[in-house]
Amino acid sequence: MSALSVRQVRFRYLTLYGLRWLPSGLMMPVMILLMQERGLSLSQIGLVATAQGLVVLALELPTGGFADALGRKPVLAAAWVIGLISLVIFAVADSFWLFFLVWALQGVYRALDSGPLESWYVDATLAADPDAEYERGLGHAGTVIGLAIGAGALLGGGLVALGPVGPVSALTLPVLVAIVLHVVSLVALFVLLAETRPATGAAALRASVVEAPRMVGQAIGLLRRSRVLLALVAVELFWGFGMVTFESLLPIRLSEVVGNADRAAALLGPAGSAAWLANAAGAALTPLLLRRLGAAPAAALLRVLQGVTVVGMGLLAGPVGVLVAYLACYTVHGASNPLHMGLLHRQVDGPYRTSVISLNSMMGQPAGALGALVLTTLADRSSVSLAMLVGGVVLALAAPLYLPAWRAARNAAPAGQPSQVDQPESGDRAAAPADLDAAPAQAR
Repeated sequence: MSALSVRQVRFRYLTLYGLRWLPSGLMMPVMILLMQERGLSLSQIGLVATAQGLVVLALELPTGGFADALGRKPVLAAAWVIGLISLVIFAVADSFWLFFLVWALQGVYRALDSGPLESWYVDATLAADPDAEYERGLGHAGTVIGLAIGAGALLGGGLVALGPVGPVSALTLPVLVAIVLHVVSLVALFVLLAETRPATGAAALRASVVEAPRMVGQAIGLLRRSRVLLALVAVELFWGFGMVTFESLLPIRLSEVVGNADRAAALLGPAGSAAWLANAAGAALTPLLLRRLGAAPAAALLRVLQGVTVVGMGLLAGPVGVLVAYLACYTVHGASNPLHMGLLHRQVDGPYRTSVISLNSMMGQPAGALGALVLTTLADRSSVSLAMLVGGVVLALAAPLYLPAWRAARNAAPAGQPSQVDQPESGDRAAAPADLDAAPAQAR
């Protein structure tokens, strides 16, 4: 891993990241429609989809510890194989329980996939150059995911327009292409991701299974040791609650201003692709924001701006105003996520990196469920606009949680020299537990 340069590590990371998300983009336009075509009702589709959320919630943190203990490459390989199996079953599924199995496997896939590739990138970058600014690569990844999903969605729509092909229905064709692309991504993973692990084989696997719970427990312990890390993870509570506004309430709001549900659905198709491209454009702004403001101030400002865009979606009149606010929301989201993740990585050392990412991700699950319950109830009993206003305010309230990271960076910067990229103060860095002598904290 250390033989790779920073540029080579970034290229491999971005290539694998794009290949991982391209099949997902292909599936987005057809997933719900295909299940309907195969006989599932909307209520049944809602039930099978809960399998993924429940599995992710149960496995997110344990699989993060497993990746830190065993290694990122084998966990990613297992995840992508499971994802491939779920796509193959999805291509032929024709019953409620087969689709339930698909979504459960997708949950295992998402839980295993959450964090290892990003953790490998950060650790490999630091191995190549301890002073490297890996936030730039995280920002480029935001651009890549937007382009990959947007391109995949457009390709999926084009394939549906071309189909059917022989016995393959138009809605099934993108699934088959996604399977092929998933195989390509799996091959690329084995070729491009270079990782040095202390041990391999059955003994390493058994040791990792034993070690994973300790890694999880110690990752949770890091939150008690670092007020900066605790505040950053708490940001996800507000984000998970507030994201319901632009993921679930926007279609209802657009239907209100358009006056016709079918027309609103027709508008949301191209708008969704445009939103991911806007997300990519926002992520491309990360280096500029780092230079001008620093990570923590920029992240705090963007949380406020995202709240403002959500309020705009709720209050602006006409479909043009609502969709402009929607695209602005995704632009801000694309810029804010790399900054948040960069700050998170700088508060934790390599042995616990994936576990902490999983902790951060897991916080959004219960918050999202609460947001869905509260905001949809508020929209039903009062108005969608009021629900979006509340969600936007909650998003903006996360901004002060970046202040501990900002203060730590200011204290750590040499006198008279402003920090370009926020660095943690040594007292705020989450220290390695004393009982893990084999995994000392890495000095930055």
